[in-house]
Amino acid sequence: GLFLVLLFSGFIYNRFKLSQKQKAIIESQKLIVEEKNKEITDSITYAKRIQGAILPSIKAIKEHLPQSFILYKPKDIVAGDFYWLEHKDGKVLFAAADCTGHGVPGAMVSVVCNNGLNRSVREHGLTEPGKILDKTRAIIISEFEKSEEEVKDGMDIALCSLDGNKLQYAGANNPLWIIRNGEILEIKADKQPIGKYAETKSYTTHKVDLQTGDSIYIFTDGYVDQFGGEKSKKFKASNFKKLLLSIQEKSMEEQKTIIDQTFRDWKGNLEQVDDVCVIGVKI
Repeated sequence: GLFLVLLFSGFIYNRFKLSQKQKAIIESQKLIVEEKNKEITDSITYAKRIQGAILPSIKAIKEHLPQSFILYKPKDIVAGDFYWLEHKDGKVLFAAADCTGHGVPGAMVSVVCNNGLNRSVREHGLTEPGKILDKTRAIIISEFEKSEEEVKDGMDIALCSLDGNKLQYAGANNPLWIIRNGEILEIKADKQPIGKYAETKSYTTHKVDLQTGDSIYIFTDGYVDQFGGEKSKKFKASNFKKLLLSIQEKSMEEQKTIIDQTFRDWKGNLEQVDDVCVIGVKI
């Protein structure tokens, strides 16, 4: 009996030592994973600083568009959405863009697309929105064709050129809304992305004579596609139009606050489904 007790005790002791060894290995692996995750997070956080550097500063935006706001809410640390601004030949060019994906892949595409817009204006001297989009598409396709693998990424965008009260607009899937005297004038975009597409055509430049007091809005689809509310449904464009119409007496900064809070209230505890970018400008 004593021999059996000793044998059983030895077995229990060996199991205990094995368990302790396994626990130590698990803890070690856990520390390694945590360290790797920290390194990845630190790298992405640094990438956010780089992506932030290519975005126009608030000072530049207010200098050229004094009565304006930009609501920018990345889904992750970095984003596929970006906003863009250039000033050339007395015209203020600004855009809200949505690149394929979000997070790190979307951010990488956004750098290529942002560079395409910059080159179209700075190198090729273009200021007409439709021609800028045509040239940007050619640049992006050329860049992606350098890869040995087929790359179908690109972007949707709403691009405006403002010269006094003269507005020009061109869009790839993303529209322009103008609110005047309590009504919304919607100018629809061309139904083709900036990138490879089966049947490409030149982008249309729309020209509008604005009036004092008009408000113009361009945006990506992240806001209207957000799930939330009592039934966890999409916010939708119709509700966004109602919201914008209801806040026209507010300043642009107040509008930004209301639009942001409405998004937060609608989303509630649900996950943000996509990057969000909304630009508003009052004439």
